[in-house]
Amino acid sequence: MSPWIFAFASVVVVSLISLVGVFTLSVQEKYIRRIIIYLVSFAVGALFGDALVHLLPESFKNIESSLTVSLLVLSGIIIFFVLEKFVYWRHCHIVENEKHHHPVVVMNIVGDFIHNFLDGIIIGASYIVSIPLGFATTLAVVLHEIPQEIGDFGVLIHGGLSVKKALLFNFLSALAALIGLFLVFALGSVASNFSLYLLPIAAGGFLYIAGSDLIPELKHETKIAASVGQLLAILLGIGVMMALLFLE
Repeated sequence: MSPWIFAFASVVVVSLISLVGVFTLSVQEKYIRRIIIYLVSFAVGALFGDALVHLLPESFKNIESSLTVSLLVLSGIIIFFVLEKFVYWRHCHIVENEKHHHPVVVMNIVGDFIHNFLDGIIIGASYIVSIPLGFATTLAVVLHEIPQEIGDFGVLIHGGLSVKKALLFNFLSALAALIGLFLVFALGSVASNFSLYLLPIAAGGFLYIAGSDLIPELKHETKIAASVGQLLAILLGIGVMMALLFLE
């Protein structure tokens, strides 16, 4: 099957995750928090695993200059830092109790749009390189998106939007991933070469998300049993990414 078909299906799945908020409406917040913290832990392992087990080895194999790869990884970290610092300054992963106001809602939607646009580009570029690599990257994105989208949904609700509007805006911003995907494949042969240089940038972005956004959330939990559970979830996420190597 064509990489385009796999990539399109993957982005559709990622976009549909924006509707995950509707499934949390009937669940008490304390249970959501309990579930999310382990989803976040699993996402940490998956993001680190995808970056270090899949994306970086593929980059070093196909890009002759190791310095270039290193600089592109650093570029990815800087890009996501700028995105979070100046656009998505309220990057929520855990549903919070505090009230949010409409300016934050707008910033959340804009930031989520840009973030999903980058996800579409990264997924498309990964599938151009190889289908197994695209699948691994999609899985890492999906595992990251689930807790993020629950948090985004909470921000929009607390910001004053109705449930229907919150779901609508969350879904519309998620469709930006399709725009990023179409852009990559529209470039044609140029995308094949360009995609190789996107992989280390994506790796830097994944390392930034896992290290800067997700791990700090895990530090709030101090109970031994829960902390051990977090560690096991991280190791499971890494293990899943290593298991995907058999597809290659």
